[in-house]
Amino acid sequence: MDFGRILTAMVTPFNSQDELDLEKVEPLVEHLINNGTEGLVVAGTTGESPTMTKDEKLKLFENVAKVVNGRIPVLAGTGSNSTKAAAELTKEAEATGVDGIMLVTPYYNKPNARGLYEHFKTIAAATNLPIMLYNIPGRSAINMSVEVTVSLANIPNIVSIKDASGSLDMMSEIIHRTPDDFSLYSGDDSLTIPAMSVGANGIVSVASHVIGNEIKEMVDQFWNGNVKQAAEIHRNILPKMKACFMAPSPSPVKAALNHYGIEVGSVRLPLVELTEDEKNLLIHTIQ
Repeated sequence: MDFGRILTAMVTPFNSQDELDLEKVEPLVEHLINNGTEGLVVAGTTGESPTMTKDEKLKLFENVAKVVNGRIPVLAGTGSNSTKAAAELTKEAEATGVDGIMLVTPYYNKPNARGLYEHFKTIAAATNLPIMLYNIPGRSAINMSVEVTVSLANIPNIVSIKDASGSLDMMSEIIHRTPDDFSLYSGDDSLTIPAMSVGANGIVSVASHVIGNEIKEMVDQFWNGNVKQAAEIHRNILPKMKACFMAPSPSPVKAALNHYGIEVGSVRLPLVELTEDEKNLLIHTIQ
């Protein structure tokens, strides 16, 4: 399923009391839509989902869907390492007006292939919404195999995967072995062009908060067949992409947004704000 070429894994705005700040959602969403974003993933890793309550997530899903008002797809991050909890949240998210679901591989438990399959199958059965799987071994301690992904792609409403494995070989095999309408998105900004060169639909991006128009130009040039121009843009913006990950995400991208007047507040512990030296280096790099 095509959710667009450039999806942004949206940060979650907080106020000075470390509370969810829904008043900051609309300016953030409008900024993203006006700067190349063609879809939103809400309450994912970049949205600091591990620190958010179920109630906060549902309020955020509903608010973002209301602001977007059908202009672009909104995917709700409802994944968890508890299958039951993820299924319940997914079912409730369906009533908030979102267009799809993103499910991260269950972290910490380290299930085997059969456990992974049953986990996602069970959650998929709880909703009619289309589902994007999310393989991110660096955060979940599991690298979901090609075989499991291919099996899951046969479940009707599992229609896509965000792949942050970093392996173009895995991405290529998944694309080759899944149905034509099953889409794959890179989960790493710096692999956008390489992943699309082997058949990926696009990117679920963090850097698009800051350099969305540049990423859009790069992707557009690639899809229009101007590969050299796309590669040149990639090389030019790569330092900016890397700067967005100079500290644990989303600390850098939140600092950048605040610097540019898109107020999103700080990060929640155990993440911490950038130091002044880090902020100065970040701003110097992305300007």
